[in-house]
Parts: sequence; C-alpha cells; structure tokens
Amino acid sequence: MAKRWRYRPHDAARVTALEREAGVPAVVAHLLLSRGIDQPQRVRDFLDCKLSHLRDPAELPGAAEAAERLYAAIADRRKIVVYGDYDVDGVTGTSLLWQCLRLLGAEATTYVPHRIEEGYGLNDEALRTLAAQGAKVVVTVDCGIASVAEARTARELGLELIITDHHCLGAQLPEAAAIVHPAVGPAGAPSPLSGAGVAFKLAWALCQRASGAKRVSDRMREFLLDAVALAAIGTVADCVPLIDENRVLVQYGLRALGERPSIGLASLARLAELDRKPELGCEDIAFALAPRINAAGRLGQAQLAVELLTTASAERAAALAEYMNELNASRQSLERSIYLAAHKQIVEQHGPECDAAFVVADYDWHPGVIGIVAGRLAEKLHRPVVLIALDATGVKPGTGSARSIAGFDLHAALAECGEHLLSHGGHAVAAGLRIALENVAAFREQFCEVAAARLSHEQRQAELWIDAEVPLAALTLQTVCDLERLAPFGIGNHRPVFAASAVALAEAPRRIGGGGRHLSLQLSQGPVRLRGVAFGGGDWLDELSASGGTVDIVFRPVINAFRGRRSVELQLTDWRVSEPVVSAT
Repeated sequence: MAKRWRYRPHDAARVTALEREAGVPAVVAHLLLSRGIDQPQRVRDFLDCKLSHLRDPAELPGAAEAAERLYAAIADRRKIVVYGDYDVDGVTGTSLLWQCLRLLGAEATTYVPHRIEEGYGLNDEALRTLAAQGAKVVVTVDCGIASVAEARTARELGLELIITDHHCLGAQLPEAAAIVHPAVGPAGAPSPLSGAGVAFKLAWALCQRASGAKRVSDRMREFLLDAVALAAIGTVADCVPLIDENRVLVQYGLRALGERPSIGLASLARLAELDRKPELGCEDIAFALAPRINAAGRLGQAQLAVELLTTASAERAAALAEYMNELNASRQSLERSIYLAAHKQIVEQHGPECDAAFVVADYDWHPGVIGIVAGRLAEKLHRPVVLIALDATGVKPGTGSARSIAGFDLHAALAECGEHLLSHGGHAVAAGLRIALENVAAFREQFCEVAAARLSHEQRQAELWIDAEVPLAALTLQTVCDLERLAPFGIGNHRPVFAASAVALAEAPRRIGGGGRHLSLQLSQGPVRLRGVAFGGGDWLDELSASGGTVDIVFRPVINAFRGRRSVELQLTDWRVSEPVVSAT
C-alpha cells in the first residue's frame, strides 16, 4: 500500500548553533534536534552513554524487596524456580536471573511453559507440579502481572511468589510476596525496560545485597558485565524504545556480545555468520540472533534456548545452536505458508482498503508463528491485524496474536472486546488472546468497529517520516560513519532515513536471497554510483523494471564491511516514479 512521505521539519539556525556548541557535524546536529536532544550536555550524554547512567536498582519498584526475599531464600537453602516466558525477552531474562542465583549459591532451576500446550504466563498445573517437586519460591520473568487467579493458587500451595514483569497492568494486581514492575509503586512514571531489563535490575540488586554495599564484588561485577549482553538481546527483541537506560544496556550489551560472548551465544553467532563482523549492531540481534532463539519458543522448545544461553559445555552449546538453527529454518517455512494464506483471507473477507482492522482465522496455522505473520501484515497493510490459530479438534480454544499500528492501543481495544474473549494480555502494539470458536465472528465484527471508531482514514495510510533530502554525493564514508555515532538504532531512535530524487537505475534490479525475497540494485545520481539493497523488496522487481529507470528513493545509509573493505550502501525502504517532491509538515 502506498505510503505518504513526510519530511521532518528543522530549523537551520538551531542546527548551526548545536553544531557549534556541541562540536558535532551538522548532519548529526540535525538528527539530534529531530530527536529532541537540543542541549550540549544532553548531546554528550547521548553520544557517550556510560554504565554509570543506569539508575540504581533500588529505584525500580519492588526490586529491593524482591532481592531481600531471594537472598533470604538462598540463605535458607529453599529451592527457587525462575519461571520465564517463552519469547526472547523472557528466555534471556530467565537465563541471566538463574545464572545470578547460581552464582550466589542458590538451589535454583528454571521453568518455561510450553507455548502450545500451556500458553503464556503462570498456570495452575505448572505451579502444582513445581510445588510437588519441592519448590518453595517462584520468581517470574516477563510474565505474571495479570496472573491474579494463579497467584492465589501459589499461595494455597505454600509457594512464595515474586513477580517481575513489564507488561500492561490490569484492573487488579496479583497477591504476590513482591512485585517488581516499572509501573507499580510510588516511583511514578513507567520505565521502558523490557522483561530482561527488569530481570537484570533485580540481578544487580541481588548482587548488591550479597555484597552488602552498592558497589558489588569483582566477581559479581564481571557477571553483570556479561549479563548485560542477555539484557540487550531481550531489549532489542521485545521492541521497547531504545532510550534512557535501554540505550545504555544495548550499547554495552552489543560490546559484550562482540568481546565476551557466552559459549552458547558464540556458537549461535558463528552459525549466523556474525563472528565475521568487526562489530555488532541492533540489526544483528533483531534479524540473526533473536529469530534463532525465538524459534525454539515458538515451536515449543524454549527450555532448550535457556540451556543454550547458560551451558558451560562447548560441545552441548554447538549441538543446541545447530538444532535451533534448524528450528529457525522450519519456522521460516511455516511463516511463509501462513502469510500467504492469511493475506488471501484478508483480500477475500475484508478487502485491504475497506476495513479499519483485519481478523482472520484458520485451523492449519501454527500458534507459535502467527505473531510474526500478524506483524508483517500489520506493517504491509498498515492496519491492526489479529491472526487466530484454531484447534482442529474443537476441544481447545483458539489462540490469537495481534499487532498494531501507531495510534491504536491494542490492549485497550481487546479489553473493550473482552466479552468475546476467554483471556487477553500484552502491550499497546502487541498482544495475545484466547477465544472460543463460536465467538470469532462476533469478535471480528466488534474489533473492526472499535478500530473504525479510533482510526481516522488518514491514520490508515502509512506515513514514512524522512529526516532529510540528500544528494547521493553527500553520502561519503566519513558522513555515514558520523551517523553511526547515533547508534544503537531501534524503536525510539531510528536509523537515519533520507530521500534522494531523480536517481537512475544503473543496472536492472535482480532478486537475491532465499526465494528471491530481496532485491539488489545499482543506483546512480550524476557521477556517484552506490549499491542498494531492498530487504523483503523482491515483489518490487516488475514495477521497478517498468518505472522508466528514474525513481525517487527513501533509504537508510549503512556501512558495508566486506572482506576488509568498507563502503556506503543504501537500504531501500520505499520508492516511487520520479516527480516533484512536496514537503509536508
């Protein structure tokens, strides 16, 4: 669907002033101002973030109390179970918190529910099994804040329940011994921490408690410097904003991944061919590491991912990494099949231009993969999308995954449609649900009505925000290196997006990658010629070939390091046949 190109406004005088006062190149000053960073000291803090910029864990609501309770359980030799979610955020947070507990001498194990058989979060049967196996303390990671009934079960079983989570709060909090959550308690405004980020803060608080001081012992400091890599993976994978503390966690986590990866992460990085890269970026987590870790959870084997991230055996790590690589290939095949079927349903049942949201369901869809497909469809069609995997036997309820667009709060919308759902939870942009087969049609109707009431027609057309129009000649290697100073890039700190007009296709575009999903292009403007890549843009081939050879492009400039040679490359995000560009504010 065609996107509306929008150019971010800028004030040339302010750019010049910040360039002079902060001592940064004009293009960097321009981009910093567009991110609301307008003071020299804030510029320095942003470009040179330090671990000391992380706030003390005592400022995270519930962290100090939870650390005290866990430390007491360690001292009393009570068995602790770290109960995590099966996605990347939960798996990485579970792994680092378990490692911290073991470092402090705890009798601790991990438990990750089976995505298909048990579903998200705490469940009564698992709690009963853990209690029967001798567990005394259960600490959740990336789940539990909505588990009101399950918390009562834990209390009846004599389990001390500690909840760590970052998901949206419900109308009622569970009755737990301690709750570690950025939005709970007197601390005020929620932090954008991921589930792994919350777990990292709790691990830090535990290390402080064990050290008897704010400054932890050398051994615990080394652990935390390693653990920040897991926190970074969870943070990037969960798409939380890379601002504030998250920026620090990810920047130092990427450094740790490159310089001191665990045995398991090193094995996974080799299979993803990341060991050849001089330095890692958020894209390497998002498109190489996270999908492989996530594949285990999506296909019901998240416990193996925890083992990979915590094993001390190089042989076991290599075997697990290879298996997870194979699972990821299976996941990709399932994803492509479901995507084609879901898109066909949308065209037949809704019409991509008609409804304000799309709800589709099928018996043949794998519930562990529908979330990825919902995200791809929401991005492509710029509508909230719900995919529901139905149970062919009719015994179990349908499992749904929903993804949203800017301006539409999924969590609130599902709450409004709650009469048709058995359960739901999640964020404003990503959520899950359970639904009876007979309620799917009524839910579809009401969900689309809610979307129609809350999304204007203008909001239903995707907007592509562009930082500036630049000629290709301006994209020197030094300039793009200057732009990289703004990294790590992600949600809340996007990689710079530029436009260039009247760019010639110097050669015919060609498909690359598995299944020809991507495009390789040679782009020229005057004497300058640069390579372009359109990831996922294979479907553009015919239209580009018929464009007449001159197009306007929107792209992200990156540095391509190949065999020791560094060059500028353009990652295309959109294009159109050349015509006069009209800026809109």
